[in-house]
Amino acid sequence: MDWTQRILVTRTLAMPADTNPRGDIFGGWIVSLMDISVAAMSSRFARGLTATRAIRQVLFDRPIFVGDEISVYVKLENVGHTSMTFEVDVTVQRSGLEEELPAVRGTFIMVALDKNRRPRRVNCCELPHHQGETKGRC
Repeated sequence: MDWTQRILVTRTLAMPADTNPRGDIFGGWIVSLMDISVAAMSSRFARGLTATRAIRQVLFDRPIFVGDEISVYVKLENVGHTSMTFEVDVTVQRSGLEEELPAVRGTFIMVALDKNRRPRRVNCCELPHHQGETKGRC
């Protein structure tokens, strides 16, 4: 897997159960999808347990409506000794349209954990060194 590329991790439909009291898609549900997607990727990259350390910023650029197809893309941006930084992009595809529209973006910092749930060194031996796009120690 090329960790320096944007990878599609989750694709789902926005449903009525995912709305806030006003009928709009609840932002917390979107952030949850982003966090779950990042957790899946960070665990694969670190080859073990990871946990969310911080969510640096989440920007809601476009509303998401019931019936929109939601795609969550994750890209590894930086690797530290125990942490990994990921950029997450959420796009929507409106019913009847082919184009994916950017909707939400954010930066998530994940920490690799040992069996006692303490921070441990990230093993990043799979990261392609020759591409030079990802910052950090790898």
